[in-house]
Order: sequence, then C-alpha cells, then structure tokens
Amino acid sequence: MTFTEIALFGIGLAMDAFAVAICKGLCMRKMDYYQGFVIALFFGVFQAFMPFVGYWLGKSFESYITSIDHWVAFGLLVYIGAKMIKEAFEEEEISCDIEAPKLKLKELFVLSVATSIDALAVGIAFSFRPDVNIYENIAIIGIVTFVIAYLGVIIGNKFGTRYKQKAEIAGGGILILLGVKMLLEGIGVL
Repeated sequence: MTFTEIALFGIGLAMDAFAVAICKGLCMRKMDYYQGFVIALFFGVFQAFMPFVGYWLGKSFESYITSIDHWVAFGLLVYIGAKMIKEAFEEEEISCDIEAPKLKLKELFVLSVATSIDALAVGIAFSFRPDVNIYENIAIIGIVTFVIAYLGVIIGNKFGTRYKQKAEIAGGGILILLGVKMLLEGIGVL
C-alpha cells in the first residue's frame, strides 16, 4: 500500500473522531489547547490500536477465506462508508456540561472506542492484503487521526458544527472508494 492510500484510510477513519471532536470543542467556552491535545490523543491512540487488533484477528482466520478476501474487504469498507454517510444525515443532540468543562476520561474512553470500531473492521480488511505493513499503517492512521481530531476541537470551538456533516460524508465516500479499489485489485481489473 502506498503512503497516499494509508493516509486516505486514516482520513476516512478519522471523520467520526473529527465530528465528535467538533462537539467537544463546541462545549468549551474558551479554547483549552491542553484538553484538545488529550482529546486528540485518545482518538489517535484508539484509531491506531483497533486496526492492529483487527489485523491480527483477520490473520487468524485468513486461511479460511483467502479466495474471497477481496469481497470481504469490499463489503466491510462499503458498509462502514455507507453507515458514515447515513449517520451524517441523522439528527444528533449535542449536550454540553457548561458547569463542569473538565475532561471526563471515562467519557473520552467510551467515545474513543465508539469512534474506532470501524477501524477494527478496516484492520481485518488490511489482513487480506499481502502488501500491508501493519505497523506503518497504524502509525500513519494514528497520527492522521490525532491531527484531524485536534483540528476538530479547534474548529468546533471557533465555528460550531458547520463542517461536521460534510466531514462524515467525505469520510464515508473515501472508505467506499478504497473498498472498490481493493475489490478491483482482487478480481484483477487493476
């Protein structure tokens, strides 16, 4: 996989974290860069860890599905991408605890896991590709997510949720296109 492909995976996967980070930034009366760093760090670490877990899960049953692995990867990525696009159009209530703007680590943990479940499935898809260096992939995905989530906190604090829906649609579209590419490579078209 090329750096560009891995970075696109990172961007696509980071859009859920970006949307949540926008909401976290929106809830800050004044931008707190340390809190933004901690929020981005949580999202980046989890977004890197989940593909690692998915990769090793996929490797454990790889021999059973080698002949259809490109279809499995395609199905997972299209499903995740379509789900992200669908969720972009759903109404979501943003609740802010104005009295207690401190970070709640338990809440951040839950949000980090929730926004990185898709990355677990992408890790499974990675396990079917012989050209994947999982350590390089998770490093790039984690860094990309960290940067995007940090920017999300800042954007949320400055502009509100103006870019949330567009980011989720773009992220879903990127994952769908990468899934199509993996399928076309698997069936020999590319």
